[in-house]
Amino acid sequence: MTPAAVSYSVLPGGGASPVILHVPHSAREIPADVRAGIVLDDGALERELDHITDAHTAEIAAEAASRTAMTPWRFVNRLSRLVVDPERFPDEREEMLSVGMGAVYTRTTHRGVLRPGDVDPEPLIARYFRPYAQAMTDAVAERLAVAGRAVIIDVHSYPTERLPYELHGEGPRPPVCLGTDAFHTPPELLAAAREAFAGVGETGLDSPFGGAYVPLRYYGKEPRVSALMVEIRRDTYMTEPGGPAGPGLRRLASALAGLVDAVSG
Repeated sequence: MTPAAVSYSVLPGGGASPVILHVPHSAREIPADVRAGIVLDDGALERELDHITDAHTAEIAAEAASRTAMTPWRFVNRLSRLVVDPERFPDEREEMLSVGMGAVYTRTTHRGVLRPGDVDPEPLIARYFRPYAQAMTDAVAERLAVAGRAVIIDVHSYPTERLPYELHGEGPRPPVCLGTDAFHTPPELLAAAREAFAGVGETGLDSPFGGAYVPLRYYGKEPRVSALMVEIRRDTYMTEPGGPAGPGLRRLASALAGLVDAVSG
C-alpha cells in the first residue's frame, strides 16, 4: 500500500445522501521521512501541532454522522496538515504563500522556520496532495452521479486568540464562523447552517476565516456542487491549545447533525 493510499479515509454514508463531511485538519500524524524535513525539535513540533491542528474535529464529524437521519459521507485526512495542506491552492494563486503556508508549509503559526525556505514542495505535492485531491474529486463525482448534487461541509476549528500567521484575523471571532463562496454557497445552505448552530452561540460570516473548499474540477463551474466551511472556535468544546475535548463537543455534533439533516432531503 502506498503512503498516499493511507493518507485519507472515505467513510461511506447513505447511498442517496448528497452530503460529504470533509475533515482536512484534524490529524497529527507525520510520516518519519516527512518529519526528517522539518527543522523543529520534537518538543517544538508538538507545540506547533497543538496550535495548527483542528483537534477533535474528526470526532465531531463522526458523532454528527451517527445522529443523522441519512448518514453523510465523510472524507477524513489521516495526516497532519504539516505534511501537505489539501485545502490550499498548489500554486501561486494561494495567498497563504505570503506567510510560508502554501500547500507545503515552510513557516509555523508563529512565523518561525518549519522547513528550509528553498525546499522543493513538488515531491510532497505529488505524493500526498494530488492523490488526495483526486480522491475528493472522485467522491464528489460519485455524489453527483448518484444523488444529482453534492454538498461539501468542511469541518474546521480555530483558536480563541489570533495567531501570528492569520492574514485576516483582526475581525470578529464568533463561536461558529461560516465560510462561504460566492458561487458555491447558496442562500438556503447558509440559512440552514445559521439555524442549526443557533443554539451554540453567535454565528459569524467569513471572519476570521472565509471561503469554502470545492475540488478544482468543479470550482466556479458546477452549481450542483455546494459548499460551506464550518469553523468552530476551540474554547466552545476543548481545552486550548491541543487539550482534551469537553461536553461542548456533543452539543456541536448535534448542531452539525441538524445541518446535515436540513440539507440532505
